[in-house]
Amino acid sequence: MKVLVVGGGGREHALAWKLAQSPKVQAVYVAPGNGGTALDARLENINITDVEALRSWAAIEKIALTVVGPEQPLAAGIVDEFRAHGLRVFGPTQAAAQLESSKAFSKAFMKRHGIPTAEYETFTDAVAAHAYVDEKGAPIVVKADGLAAGKGVVVAMTLHEAHEAIEFMLAPDPDFNPLGVKHNAGGARVVIEEFLQGEEASFIVMCDSKNVTAMATSQDHKRLLDGDQGPNTGGMGAYSPAPIVTPDIHARAMREIIMPTVRGMEKDGIPFTGFLYAGLMIDAQGKCKTLEFNCRMGDPETQPIMLRLKSDLFDVMMAATSGKLDQVELEWDRRVALGVVMAAHGYPLNPRKGDTVNGLPPVNSINPDQDDVMVFHAGTASGPAGSKTVATSGGRVLCVTALASSVKEAQHRAYDVAQSISFDGAQYRKDIGYRAIKP
Repeated sequence: MKVLVVGGGGREHALAWKLAQSPKVQAVYVAPGNGGTALDARLENINITDVEALRSWAAIEKIALTVVGPEQPLAAGIVDEFRAHGLRVFGPTQAAAQLESSKAFSKAFMKRHGIPTAEYETFTDAVAAHAYVDEKGAPIVVKADGLAAGKGVVVAMTLHEAHEAIEFMLAPDPDFNPLGVKHNAGGARVVIEEFLQGEEASFIVMCDSKNVTAMATSQDHKRLLDGDQGPNTGGMGAYSPAPIVTPDIHARAMREIIMPTVRGMEKDGIPFTGFLYAGLMIDAQGKCKTLEFNCRMGDPETQPIMLRLKSDLFDVMMAATSGKLDQVELEWDRRVALGVVMAAHGYPLNPRKGDTVNGLPPVNSINPDQDDVMVFHAGTASGPAGSKTVATSGGRVLCVTALASSVKEAQHRAYDVAQSISFDGAQYRKDIGYRAIKP
């Protein structure tokens, strides 16, 4: 059967890589893909990004399953378009994707259905927003209502940072919007919420509108610099499993956050299908609050999670698109997977493009089913035809991901490979996984 993965980042490379391992899959297409998917003989890039054109191509090619990776096409209604033409697709509808595409919708939904989250207010008026921040003080969190590629959240430790974030996020002029926020209908809005103390974890599940299957737990590293310093990014690395998510916390997250969300969406007439990602803040007493919802797998969490998944992802996806997730039990490698993101010069605000990437390990040099180190590409583009070279084309360039018996060993393996890869201005954290390593 033929499979289409929509997107061109590290998450999509990992999903396509895993789907290609299924004996039932004869071809995996990635639209538009990246320099890494172009190098893999089992994958084929398709240079189509327009939703209707992609739907037409999928129908002509008799694509058996489409998996949508990033948030932008979901928010644009790609799932609705494919389903309207009888095509099997895994992901939420445009209406359901508002859980991610509109922070205001998401917070109002959580409040309405009693899902634990931070106290908040929503603003369209900058003067009122500034006054609210002055009243509440710092630290405080400022979130853009629209999509911003994972950079639309500013954890302001000072009032100056909070006021600056409000100016950026409510700016009507896109040239004065360095965070890259895409405003929703109705114009610019910000959500300002209380700063929560605790440890973050990524809790990702698959939904078929009624049934839920939990993916392996993971923990992201949002800040650019070691020790969780510097600006927020789309994610500088991740590892799985996350020790902070104990069996008790796992059960609590399912009971208090995930299931009420799925039931709430159904009650509101917007059944949810696809990946549902709850960013959790876990306090010292083990209580969870929801930082945010994403309507797709996290990036870079997908990379270590896919490295650990032993089940046939194609079978799982077919069950999910048939309303049969209750018949699925995922099998996981017991080892730890850890991924280190290598980012471009100037990331996150002004990433430079066009730097040649050197030192990449050979593709398909080992049986892919037995790989314990994998370099997933994100912001890369192919070089001249036939050259097999790649260059940087986005902010987060690669995610060097390794499997090992412990976090420390997986960390060592990933950094060993990362140090052999180079491109001008490359930057990466040196402490991914540090929370799980006992001193």
